[in-house]
Amino acid sequence: MTLTAKIAWDDTVLPFQLDQSDIRGRIARLDGTLDRILEQHDYPPGVEAMVAEMALLTALIGQTIKLRWKLSLQVRGDGPLRLIATDFFAPAEDGAPAQIRAYASYDAERFDPDVDPFAQIGKGYFAILIDQGTGTTPYQGITPIAGGALTACAEAYFAQSEQLPTRFALSYGRAQEPGGDVHWRAGGVMLQHMPEASPFVSGDGGSGEAGLLAAEDILDGEEGENWRRVNLLLDTVEEMEMIGPHVAPTDLLVRLFHEETPRVFDAQAVQFGCTCSPARVRQSLSIYSARDIAHMTTDDGIVTADCQFCGAHYEFDPLTLGFEAERPVDEADGTSG
Repeated sequence: MTLTAKIAWDDTVLPFQLDQSDIRGRIARLDGTLDRILEQHDYPPGVEAMVAEMALLTALIGQTIKLRWKLSLQVRGDGPLRLIATDFFAPAEDGAPAQIRAYASYDAERFDPDVDPFAQIGKGYFAILIDQGTGTTPYQGITPIAGGALTACAEAYFAQSEQLPTRFALSYGRAQEPGGDVHWRAGGVMLQHMPEASPFVSGDGGSGEAGLLAAEDILDGEEGENWRRVNLLLDTVEEMEMIGPHVAPTDLLVRLFHEETPRVFDAQAVQFGCTCSPARVRQSLSIYSARDIAHMTTDDGIVTADCQFCGAHYEFDPLTLGFEAERPVDEADGTSG
């Protein structure tokens, strides 16, 4: 694979369909984008790995949302790793890149670098939120933390909330090519079966952990056979094939699924992006009274706020903040005071 071809596939999501199996999927590569996400923070390696996994899941899932929509993934728990949050902003127009951002909140004193980071989420939930824009009600779906990995949580979410058998295979980590710098590379494959059968209905729960639904609870007959066959093919994928850089996603697709008649669609470019701004920070502070703002004011007579996604730092005159200050404001997100 040439350098030009490698660059062409960096930071992209390639949608595909397996016509013989009625299964759709995506192959994602996050390279410079993941570097940009993680360089905003000084996370321990375990937290970095969890953010990388969450960002890759977000890119794979987010590719399906419509123009100008926003998809968010959140993991919240009662353990040392309290929160992992990601946003995927669909392009404003066809052909433009999507934008993605991510961050984690953790208790540095309680987080143990020698313990599985997923186990340090504790009890909590995995959530997917879709915002279709002004004047609409955001969609939210939640499933419990289970399965031992973020990928398992995502698979359980789609089985439980959407009745869609879904499978993820991911690989991510720091890599160094000969003569080059060390940087993050990540890649993954997502499979999803679109069943024609009626939704699963049972009062006994599913076969997954804590009674959650699994793919085998939803599919049977020919659909079940197709799903099992394609998953056996995906089991043969190697980690280096997923992250590249020397195997193009199209070549990987043919290598894995050539007998399933794969068909590809236009790839979606992805880049790091943050939507924070002074106006959005002002809006996030508009819920507070003048007394509250006074408590936030520093000895230097300013109110400060930092974006948790990109690290941008903002400073304001306290007299211009709070719901008692009259001024035009915009929508807020992604900031903390």
